[in-house]
Amino acid sequence: QVQLVESGGGLVQPGGSLRLSCAASGSIFRINTMGWYRQAPGKQRELAALITRGGTENYADSVKGRFTISRDNTKNTVYLQMNSLSPEDTAVYYCNAVGIMTPSSGGRLFNSWGQGTQVTVSS
Repeated sequence: QVQLVESGGGLVQPGGSLRLSCAASGSIFRINTMGWYRQAPGKQRELAALITRGGTENYADSVKGRFTISRDNTKNTVYLQMNSLSPEDTAVYYCNAVGIMTPSSGGRLFNSWGQGTQVTVSS
Protein backbone atom coordinates (compact mmCIF):
# COMPACT_ATOMS: atom_id res chain seq x y z
CA GLN A 1 0.00 0.00 0.00
CA VAL A 2 0.94 3.60 -0.52
CA GLN A 3 -0.15 6.32 1.88
CA LEU A 4 -0.18 10.07 1.34
CA VAL A 5 -0.24 12.54 4.21
CA GLU A 6 -0.94 16.22 3.54
CA SER A 7 -0.21 19.22 5.73
CA GLY A 8 -0.19 22.99 5.55
CA GLY A 9 -3.81 23.93 5.01
CA GLY A 10 -5.60 26.56 7.04
CA LEU A 11 -7.26 29.95 7.05
CA VAL A 12 -5.62 32.83 5.21
CA GLN A 13 -6.69 36.32 4.22
CA PRO A 14 -7.15 37.27 0.55
CA GLY A 15 -3.80 38.06 -1.00
CA GLY A 16 -2.00 35.79 1.42
CA SER A 17 0.08 32.67 0.89
CA LEU A 18 0.10 29.06 2.03
CA ARG A 19 2.39 26.13 1.38
CA LEU A 20 1.00 22.62 1.23
CA SER A 21 3.12 19.51 1.66
CA CYS A 22 2.37 15.87 0.89
CA ALA A 23 4.58 12.96 1.85
CA ALA A 24 4.15 9.51 0.33
CA SER A 25 5.17 6.35 2.12
CA GLY A 26 4.76 2.61 1.83
CA SER A 27 5.74 0.06 -0.79
CA ILE A 28 6.99 2.59 -3.32
CA PHE A 29 9.37 1.63 -6.09
CA ARG A 30 8.95 4.80 -8.10
CA ILE A 31 6.54 7.72 -8.20
CA ASN A 32 5.88 9.02 -11.71
CA THR A 33 3.49 11.93 -11.35
CA MET A 34 2.43 13.84 -8.25
CA GLY A 35 -0.33 16.37 -8.21
CA TRP A 36 -2.68 18.57 -6.27
CA TYR A 37 -6.41 18.54 -6.91
CA ARG A 38 -9.05 20.63 -5.21
CA GLN A 39 -12.74 20.42 -4.57
CA ALA A 40 -14.82 23.43 -3.62
CA PRO A 41 -18.25 23.04 -1.99
CA GLY A 42 -20.82 21.93 -4.54
CA LYS A 43 -18.25 21.48 -7.28
CA GLN A 44 -16.37 18.60 -8.83
CA ARG A 45 -12.78 17.82 -7.96
CA GLU A 46 -10.40 19.54 -10.39
CA LEU A 47 -6.72 19.49 -11.12
CA ALA A 48 -4.76 22.41 -9.70
CA ALA A 49 -1.20 21.39 -10.54
CA LEU A 50 0.77 18.34 -11.65
CA ILE A 51 4.47 17.53 -11.79
CA THR A 52 6.25 14.63 -13.45
CA ARG A 53 9.22 12.81 -12.03
CA GLY A 54 11.45 14.75 -14.38
CA GLY A 55 10.04 18.06 -13.17
CA THR A 56 7.63 19.01 -15.94
CA GLU A 57 4.87 21.14 -14.44
CA ASN A 58 1.26 21.56 -15.54
CA TYR A 59 -1.21 24.04 -14.06
CA ALA A 60 -4.89 24.82 -14.30
CA ASP A 61 -5.45 28.18 -15.96
CA SER A 62 -7.05 29.49 -12.78
CA VAL A 63 -3.84 29.10 -10.76
CA LYS A 64 -1.14 29.85 -13.35
CA GLY A 65 1.24 32.51 -12.17
CA ARG A 66 0.10 32.19 -8.55
CA PHE A 67 0.76 28.55 -7.61
CA THR A 68 4.03 26.67 -7.90
CA ILE A 69 4.33 22.90 -7.60
CA SER A 70 7.62 21.22 -6.71
CA ARG A 71 8.80 17.84 -5.52
CA ASP A 72 11.66 16.15 -3.72
CA ASN A 73 12.11 12.69 -5.21
CA THR A 74 14.49 11.68 -2.41
CA LYS A 75 11.71 12.26 0.12
CA ASN A 76 8.74 11.23 -2.05
CA THR A 77 7.25 14.60 -1.21
CA VAL A 78 5.36 17.17 -3.26
CA TYR A 79 4.74 20.80 -2.37
CA LEU A 80 2.31 23.46 -3.53
CA GLN A 81 3.24 27.07 -2.92
CA MET A 82 0.10 29.19 -3.21
CA ASN A 83 0.40 32.95 -3.50
CA SER A 84 -2.08 35.76 -4.09
CA LEU A 85 -4.87 33.60 -2.74
CA SER A 86 -8.47 34.62 -3.33
CA PRO A 87 -11.77 33.36 -1.87
CA GLU A 88 -12.23 31.38 -5.10
CA ASP A 89 -9.30 29.21 -4.03
CA THR A 90 -11.22 27.98 -0.99
CA ALA A 91 -11.47 24.21 -1.26
CA VAL A 92 -10.29 20.91 0.11
CA TYR A 93 -6.94 20.19 -1.50
CA TYR A 94 -6.05 16.57 -2.24
CA CYS A 95 -2.64 15.15 -3.00
CA ASN A 96 -2.32 12.43 -5.64
CA ALA A 97 0.54 10.14 -6.61
CA VAL A 98 0.80 7.67 -9.47
CA GLY A 99 3.63 5.19 -9.70
CA ILE A 100 4.86 1.64 -9.30
CA MET A 101 4.99 -0.45 -6.15
CA THR A 102 8.01 -2.48 -5.09
CA PRO A 103 8.61 -5.92 -6.64
CA SER A 104 7.91 -7.54 -3.27
CA SER A 105 4.47 -5.92 -3.38
CA GLY A 106 3.83 -7.17 -6.88
CA GLY A 107 5.24 -4.29 -8.87
CA ARG A 108 1.73 -3.03 -9.50
CA LEU A 109 0.76 0.42 -10.56
CA PHE A 110 -0.72 2.55 -7.82
CA ASN A 111 -2.88 5.67 -7.89
CA SER A 112 -3.18 6.97 -4.34
CA TRP A 113 -4.90 9.93 -2.73
CA GLY A 114 -4.39 11.80 0.49
CA GLN A 115 -7.15 12.54 2.96
CA GLY A 116 -7.41 16.19 1.94
CA THR A 117 -6.54 19.44 3.68
CA GLN A 118 -8.86 22.42 3.96
CA VAL A 119 -7.78 25.77 2.56
CA THR A 120 -10.04 28.70 3.40
CA VAL A 121 -9.42 32.17 2.03
CA SER A 122 -11.47 34.74 3.86
CA SER A 123 -11.17 38.10 5.55
